[in-house]
Amino acid sequence: MEQEKEEKKEKAVEEKDTGNEDEKDQEEEEEAKDIEENEVEPEEKDEEEGGTELSTEEDMGSYEDVLKVYSDDRYPTDIFLTLKEFRDSSLLTDLTLSTDDGKDFNVHSLVLAAVSAHVQEALIERNWKRNWSMFVGPEVDHVGLQAVLEFAYTGAILALNRETLITGTSLQLQYEPALSLCLNFLQQEINPDSCLDVVSFAEAYGMVHLLEMAEDFVLRQFQKVSCTSKFKDLRAEHLLKYLNSKSLCVPSELVVFKAVVAWIQAKPTTRMMLAKELMKTIHFPLMTFKEFKEVQSLNMWSDRSLSKLFAKIFEDFCSNDTDPQNQCRVYLPKESLVLVGGEQISGDFSCRRISKELWFGNSLRNHTGIMKAMEWRQLGEMPEPPRLSHEVAVLKGLLYVIGGRKYDPLQNSWERLADMREKRCSFSVVVLNGKLYAIGGDSQLNNVESVECYCPTANSWSFTRPLDMPLTGHAGCVLHEQIFVSGGLSSGYQCQSSMFSYHPEKGNTYLANMNKPRAHHCMESLGGHLYVAGGVTTDENMAMVDHLACEVYNPVADCWTAIMRLTAPHVGAGSAVLEGKFYVLGGYSQEDYSDTKLTHRYDPNLQQWENMGKMPGPNNDIRASVLFLPPHLRS
Repeated sequence: MEQEKEEKKEKAVEEKDTGNEDEKDQEEEEEAKDIEENEVEPEEKDEEEGGTELSTEEDMGSYEDVLKVYSDDRYPTDIFLTLKEFRDSSLLTDLTLSTDDGKDFNVHSLVLAAVSAHVQEALIERNWKRNWSMFVGPEVDHVGLQAVLEFAYTGAILALNRETLITGTSLQLQYEPALSLCLNFLQQEINPDSCLDVVSFAEAYGMVHLLEMAEDFVLRQFQKVSCTSKFKDLRAEHLLKYLNSKSLCVPSELVVFKAVVAWIQAKPTTRMMLAKELMKTIHFPLMTFKEFKEVQSLNMWSDRSLSKLFAKIFEDFCSNDTDPQNQCRVYLPKESLVLVGGEQISGDFSCRRISKELWFGNSLRNHTGIMKAMEWRQLGEMPEPPRLSHEVAVLKGLLYVIGGRKYDPLQNSWERLADMREKRCSFSVVVLNGKLYAIGGDSQLNNVESVECYCPTANSWSFTRPLDMPLTGHAGCVLHEQIFVSGGLSSGYQCQSSMFSYHPEKGNTYLANMNKPRAHHCMESLGGHLYVAGGVTTDENMAMVDHLACEVYNPVADCWTAIMRLTAPHVGAGSAVLEGKFYVLGGYSQEDYSDTKLTHRYDPNLQQWENMGKMPGPNNDIRASVLFLPPHLRS
């Protein structure tokens, strides 16, 4: 073959020298040139490329520009395994790390300098001198240092727990990867038994963010934290700080009282003198008679030194003090319920008003016994037009009013966005994988089956796979990265009991039906389940009536279970989940078209609905979401 190639080369060169311009000779010249450059015969090349010919110069150019990159995914792992073997055998190690407890570790300075700012600075100062040493300080023990080195050479730490944390070592070495790993571990594993340890740990090392997170956990899980043994070791200044905080979340004043008594009785000799100051943090007038009987029956009051204190407590309980400080306990959630748009009908049904208003729940207020209320404040107004039967969603801290508006709470500003491709009302919107999906709805008195997807990056809507049938007045929700749709009205305005999961490419997958048909209702995901409440259903005469029954869907078992009924109708209500509780807000009654001016909250732990007070303004066809608002908007 090589001889044949050479002969063709010589023949091509000879023909070129003779100036032969015959078309056949020109083709042979090009062929010879191709052979010289690629050392592959044309027949062989065609065979390698599956026999495909390149018919134009443009095709040839694109073919020659194709580049292939080959890589070995195991390469980084193999390199560090080899480096670890070198370190274990003390090969090429040039840095000795010494701990206060007398342990020495021989390592490669370049490996540590790649991840440790402290080692990197020291290495630069020494201009990479061989065989140097570093004392890491009394804060670092050999166990922590060994774990850091393990992470530096392997990217993992074996058997990490609260007892083997390496945060101190990471801080000393300014070793950010290991430090981040430890902080993530602490945040993920925090619980009522460990949170106070995390508070102490964060204080000792000046970790502001970790301290805020841990103290926030203590405040919002106070009832559980106060029952742990470590709570009894809490410093007095910390306890007072928690008791006076507006982020202290407790179901009743009795919980606070029991926590204070448990703390005092753990060390009565030294702590009894603080009883008076601690009792001032408890709102005794908010207790019921049954709760105060528990206070009165406490053996602690037999101590004569506390007789005056109990007399003052009893006086407070019996008083009709109108001081606002004693009328309720104020609790500030981290996030706020936000209400958008809707309509309000006058008491005599003479007029209706569609709203542009935005309201937010600033605080929750516990009054006497089970009496609770939401403190509402006006957030502002959305740009024209006013809205009802609309939808809202929150994505990356921004509030989307579908379609066409976006609200940034940090800037307190609105931005115009792309409109949907099809007009719709009484539809549902869900957030999945960073995109918004508008599902079904009513378009100019015709139900639609279309589904649109909004991409925030491109600021554009595109159609995805439609539903199996037109649907309006349904509810949509995301759970376990799946879209679920329940109930609604068909094209014949028949109330549906269906439940299905929707995939943008595959379409509908039908699941177990609800116990009764339902439309214009609420559905929210909570604790791995889907809770459904409110709306309308059909009676035995196929007439639309208020639906007070509520149910919960278990996706694992694919079944529905009834829960406590609502005490008032909520048709076209708003809904949201705030701090593990299901809120249903406003709406109206299908039977007499009167407004439901109440907010109800379902607590899965108590398995009951709570009355959370009145709505602030419009409440029919209103929409709700949960949004983080900056402090200056809540002050």
